[in-house]
Amino acid sequence: MGMMQEFKAFAMRGNVVDMAVGIIIGGAFGKIVSSFVADVIMPPIGLLIGGVEFSKLAVTIKEAVGETPAVTLNYGNFIQTVVDFLIIAFAVFMAVKAMNSLKKKEAAAPAAPPVPTKQEVLLTEIRDLLKRS
Repeated sequence: MGMMQEFKAFAMRGNVVDMAVGIIIGGAFGKIVSSFVADVIMPPIGLLIGGVEFSKLAVTIKEAVGETPAVTLNYGNFIQTVVDFLIIAFAVFMAVKAMNSLKKKEAAAPAAPPVPTKQEVLLTEIRDLLKRS
């Protein structure tokens, strides 16, 4: 089997396609959450704290000298990224929890007992007749 045929067989398996779709949707979801945190959640929190804009929070390690920019530790961006992560992690947790509860409901439904074959019915009747005698 040629390398291209092997790659095609690999790429067309259901798990790989599902994973690719998940990655694309996850990337888009991550952008939505980042915008939600940066544009909706953090401004009111910054206002409550005293007009702080989290993306601007930084500690200057070394001042700018001439053309060389200042060296800063941007902990405000880190705080926003942590909030992004927590929201995404919670959303993924809720999705997994919902899927697990659906699987439990499917597993909890008892399967109907199989219908006995004609031979089993006949053998049961013979057994019952023998017990009576």
